[in-house]
Amino acid sequence: MNSPASATPQRIVIATRESRLALWQAEHVRSLLRSAYPACSVELLGMTTRGDRILDQPLSKIGGKGLFVKELETALLDQRADIAVHSMKDVPMRLEEAFAIVAIGPRESPLDAFVSNHYANLDELSPGALVGTSSLRREAQLHARYPNLAVSSLRGNLDTRLRKLDGGEYDAIILAAAGLTRLGLKNRIRSLLPAEASLPAAGQGALGIEALSSRPEVAAWMLPLNDAVSAACIRAERAVSRALAGSCEVPLGAYAEPCSEGLWLRGFVASPDGTRMAHAQLRASADDPEAMGLRLAAELRAQGADDILAALEY
Repeated sequence: MNSPASATPQRIVIATRESRLALWQAEHVRSLLRSAYPACSVELLGMTTRGDRILDQPLSKIGGKGLFVKELETALLDQRADIAVHSMKDVPMRLEEAFAIVAIGPRESPLDAFVSNHYANLDELSPGALVGTSSLRREAQLHARYPNLAVSSLRGNLDTRLRKLDGGEYDAIILAAAGLTRLGLKNRIRSLLPAEASLPAAGQGALGIEALSSRPEVAAWMLPLNDAVSAACIRAERAVSRALAGSCEVPLGAYAEPCSEGLWLRGFVASPDGTRMAHAQLRASADDPEAMGLRLAAELRAQGADDILAALEY
């Protein structure tokens, strides 16, 4: 058992979803922790979340991506686990005070990927072709750029989505490139959608480690896993989303990347059908990512974001 004053951990339990991608992510973190603390026992606690169980409805209709983290947070509160590993794009923008993101790892590609068995990219699709996605953000951008395409909700873990594509239910699907890469499925990517065409979700491509706010020793243990540049980008992106959407599922993208000034932050808010869209961007020092995110959110409001959000049915 670890004592609160432990300089190094003796045992760490990781709470994780049991999808193949989630388990890969947890195993990856376990490997990093074992390298950082060779004498530490690192164990996985696999769990099935409500978001994994309800697959016949869009996420936006059943409570959003927070459904993927609640059971893991319960395991932290019950002290059955010390940390939980998440895709940062699945972490609610507002965490309860009991919880904190204590580390964010180096970012894999944040871009969206076009996956199809018959077409090389979106431009090759015929009018009326069916594209599957689980994301209102992707759906809005697809409607805006390709109004002649049909877009349909696509739920399930990564393998389930690929199986539906291979079964002929869709002409193409849009997935996060990071998940495909991590599972050794990069060959399924026919093309990457540049950020200009499909601005990523806040946190996309980054892994985050969550722990109880009341356990500073756990936060200290995770310091070797934190990547300062990725963390600054994700903090800026999440500040945009938190300021505009809070915990609601809305068509919103936010993407930061390093630049000579510090960070280049871009964001948009749209109506689900893509007919209304507010865009903004700025470049600034990375010293205060949250303040930068708030500045971008204010600029999006100046471009009409509040009117777009007010028209959405939550």
